[in-house]
Amino acid sequence: MTARPEISPCACIADDVLLGEGVTIAAFVNLYGCSIGHDTRLGTFVEVQADAHIGARCKISSHTFVCSGVTIEDEVFVGHGVIFINDRRPRATNEDGTPQGPQDWALEHTLVHRGASIGSGAIIMCGVEVGEQALIGAGAVVTRDVPANAVVMGQPARVRPILSIQEGRKGNEAR
Repeated sequence: MTARPEISPCACIADDVLLGEGVTIAAFVNLYGCSIGHDTRLGTFVEVQADAHIGARCKISSHTFVCSGVTIEDEVFVGHGVIFINDRRPRATNEDGTPQGPQDWALEHTLVHRGASIGSGAIIMCGVEVGEQALIGAGAVVTRDVPANAVVMGQPARVRPILSIQEGRKGNEAR
């Protein structure tokens, strides 16, 4: 038996969206031109734009924005209020004052590999790759690639050594 998607009646889903089996979509979600993998959960107020792809068994928490050009592989956790960016030099108008159109800017792709976790409030700059099982701390501003299994935090995000709970306690005792 296949699991049907569970979709809030308050979600806005365009006809060109591809949904996997068992997807859960909360209220006030906007989806258009994207694909969402099997058993993925999207929280309230999530927006996923055209040409974005989210894999299977992901959790995308509320108030997150996934723009065009972003690919999120399977089993990725995305915290609340995470923002992905796809344009390095955004402008509303051209030099002559005319409104910019799709031809006036360059889409930069972002790839989040399998099993990565992105903390709440993080901002992911365009053109970066987040490695498999990487952990991005809450509020981090990611401006460059994140290696697999790395922990990054800060603004801009930098790789930090991983301390076990025991190592952290020993460091506190030494102070």
